[in-house]
Formats: sequence, structure tokens, C-alpha cells
Amino acid sequence: MHEALFYQPTEGDGVLCGLCHHRCHIAAGHRGRCGVRENREGRLLSLVYGRLVSDNIDPIEKKPLFHFLPGSRSLSIATVGCNFQCLNCQNYQISQYPFLHKGEITGAVRSPQSVVDEAVGSGCASISYTYVEPTIFYEFAYDCALLAQKQGVKNVFVSNGYITPEPARQIAPFLDGINIDLKAFSEGFYQKVCKARLAPVLENIRLFQELGVWVEVTTLIIPGLNDSEDELRSIARFLKGVSADIPWHVSGFHPTYKIVDRPPTPASTLQKARQIGLSEGLRFVYEGNVVGPGGEDTHCPGCGTLLIHRSGFSSQQSAIASGQCGACGLSIAGVWD
Repeated sequence: MHEALFYQPTEGDGVLCGLCHHRCHIAAGHRGRCGVRENREGRLLSLVYGRLVSDNIDPIEKKPLFHFLPGSRSLSIATVGCNFQCLNCQNYQISQYPFLHKGEITGAVRSPQSVVDEAVGSGCASISYTYVEPTIFYEFAYDCALLAQKQGVKNVFVSNGYITPEPARQIAPFLDGINIDLKAFSEGFYQKVCKARLAPVLENIRLFQELGVWVEVTTLIIPGLNDSEDELRSIARFLKGVSADIPWHVSGFHPTYKIVDRPPTPASTLQKARQIGLSEGLRFVYEGNVVGPGGEDTHCPGCGTLLIHRSGFSSQQSAIASGQCGACGLSIAGVWD
């Protein structure tokens, strides 16, 4: 048990959680929508502090982050719980664990120092807080991030973008990169598929960009739900309005969890989405979860030189050094060292 951050007492031993945009009013003895923050007699507790269910070493490209220390490894950790209830969640066994197991909380108890020591000892350049929404184990992630920065290890969130501004601003000085899922560009999709709202996600893409955290964005394209040209073009135009340098990952869907009535995303749809992004002025658009030539490669937006070739989760730098194109010298946005 660990006292939560960002909550306020309300009448009758109730609390208002201000960690994410659900802003749950939680009565005594109850939990928030994430299933892992519980009101005990007017005191909000994190039930998952240090209780890790996932602890893996991944290529950073798996997050996916393509302009962030390419070729490096990242220690990836998660607890159970999530503040979204996405019908297509590929990690629903852990994200929805408390709801699927009558409120049970599981996980191996770890300290922040042990996590950082593991990252350093295994040669990882970063720690990724991922697999579920890291906001729901914010207190543990924050404590890890502070220690990691002191030991030269970078910190990465893989997020649904629903955190509120105060905790976002608190962790930003210790957060080096974030991949935010922009799941669609319609309120209806967010309400039906994710049980959430679109606007906070758009606000957070802007906010983290303003705070100086390296931002990449992923859209999982589900046939018939968010794959129209108008919607894809709207996403691309929004991202271009924030920064043309934001890498946009358009990824293929595979049937899972509660959405099994849709086919996998055709490669042609991902190719179309990539072309839409580039035509709207984004400099870097990548195809994910599909086997195909060139869709994951980084080219210089100035001269077209191949800078990084990727295959699966491996990458090979061919013509980029110190963040510049080796052919024409153009500065390439990203975190390169």
C-alpha cells in the first residue's frame, strides 16, 4: 500500500482523484475506474505500487519509438490495471486484471532502486513504463524515473494520453520520451471502444510537446471503425499542427479481446495512411505490425537519403550521425544520444 498522489478529500470520507481525466469521485471503500486506486477511510491508496507483473527487456523500436536511441534496449515494466477499457486491448489479461478477477491485485513486489539497478546491470539505455497505462502506477513510475535519471538511464512512457496536466508537468523533467496512442479522431470511437474522451488525448500531445518531452504517436487502424480517409487525414492534420516532426506510427490491427468480428488491417490500408500523413506534411510516417518493404525506414525529409533501415524490431543506422543527415547535413528531429 502506498498513498496516492493528486487527490483531494470530499464530503463523507470521499476523495476526488485528479491523476487522470476521468477525475473519479471515489467513496470510502471503493476504487476508481482504473481498479487499482482505493479510498481507505478518506485516504487514497495505490494498490499496485511496486507490484510488477511484467519485467522484460525490449528493443526500443517495440514501444514503438523510432527516433529515440534507435537500436537500444529498454527495460519494460508494468503493473495490473488501466484507466481505459479498450475493447481491442492486446494486453487485456493484465490491463483488465482487477475487473476479471473480482478486484484481486497481483504482482511481484519490487523497489524503485531494484528496477533501476536491473536497467543499469542489463545495459538498458532506458526504462519504459508500458503494456498498461503507466499513469495508473504513476507513484512508482515517478520514483523510478527520479533514480534512473541520476544514473544516466532515460525514461519512457507508452501512454493513452489521459493524464491530467499537474502530474504531467511534475514528471516531464524526468521523462525523455513518450509514445501516445491517438486511437481515432472521433468522440464516438473513444466513448464506444475505450470508455473515454478524445479531447484530453489531443491536449496531452500538445502539452508533452510543449514540455520538451520527445513525442511519437501511434494509431492502430481497425477496419470499419477508424480507417476512413477523412479520419486519417484529420489525424495527420492535427499532428502537423503540433509539429511536422512528430513521427506517426500507423499500425495494423489483429482481432483480439472483444473485437473479433473485424479482419486484420490490410497492408494497403497502412500504405494509404502513410501516404496521407506524408501528403499532409508530416515528415515521418511509419507502418507497423505488417511485413512490407520500406514502411519502417527513416529517410531524410530533405534529400531522401535512407538514414535508418528497420526490419521487425531491429534497426540499422546507415547515414545519420549526431542527429544529422550524413548526406545533406539536415537536422533530424529525435533523441539520438
